[in-house]
Amino acid sequence: MPEPRILDVRSLVPMERHHQIFETYERLKPGERFVLVNDHDPKPLYYQFEAEHKEKFTWQYLEQGPQMWRVQIGRR
Repeated sequence: MPEPRILDVRSLVPMERHHQIFETYERLKPGERFVLVNDHDPKPLYYQFEAEHKEKFTWQYLEQGPQMWRVQIGRR
């Protein structure tokens, strides 16, 4: 399986981040994933995925702060 794409949103203004993340997710084919890099715990984003894509996504923390969070997000 190829390495997942890295999506580093730390340089984006906060209101652009979720749009970019969901746009990246929507382009995934089943079984594909990407790694989100963020400057804070994206737990609210998890809840948004849970509400909008229940049981259709995967979420795995790869790094949990304190400076950087990396989460692998995939499409089931």
